[in-house]
Amino acid sequence: MNIEFLRSIPFFQNVSDNIISTLSLKVKTATYKKGEIIFSECDESKAIYFVKSGTVKIKKVNHQGKELVVCIKRPGNLFAEVSVFSKPGSTYPGTAQTLADTEVLYLLASDVEELMGTNPSFSVEMIRFMAGQLHSFSNILADVALLDVYTKTVKTIERLANDFGKRTKCGVKIELPLTIQELANIIGATRESVNRVIVKLKEQGSITFDDKNIVITNRCDFCKRFAETASSVNY
Repeated sequence: MNIEFLRSIPFFQNVSDNIISTLSLKVKTATYKKGEIIFSECDESKAIYFVKSGTVKIKKVNHQGKELVVCIKRPGNLFAEVSVFSKPGSTYPGTAQTLADTEVLYLLASDVEELMGTNPSFSVEMIRFMAGQLHSFSNILADVALLDVYTKTVKTIERLANDFGKRTKCGVKIELPLTIQELANIIGATRESVNRVIVKLKEQGSITFDDKNIVITNRCDFCKRFAETASSVNY
């Protein structure tokens, strides 16, 4: 059963069946209730994880308790892959917390490292994946640091729609229940400033936001706003 799931993960599309079979013998399973911590950023990084069901957020929290959500992982995604390249005793770069009841598979970093040492093609796939993650995180960091709140909010909603959106008769529903505060934590802005943008987008008829559900009511109009905000960005 783990073999079939591993094969379904995009990361393993170009990985040989022999490697997948080897990994399936080493993989372990864990389940978590909504809100549980899978690991914290002060824990030693020992494993990489794959989301089988549910959703997981990776967050950074400062000493005042202010939270920034770095990314959200859905079924088929992997996270904590940096463990494979970390020095012994290194900690995870962020805290992983579930947003729903979640099941994950995980592999010890030492097992993955051993496999990489004997399979150059697998090593290349891992490096390519890491490069893609670095590129994505660099773009998100640039958005958080350089964009105004309106533009950040529009870009974040568009990204969430691409990852979690489902077409309904009312528009594209983002199937990830979020409060204004949780959305603000993803955007990297205050609750008050994000709420003002949400009110404006609702007045413009671009979205609805009720009971933690965001619906893009007019995707074409919203994409136009997204294109306008994106064209104004000059990193």
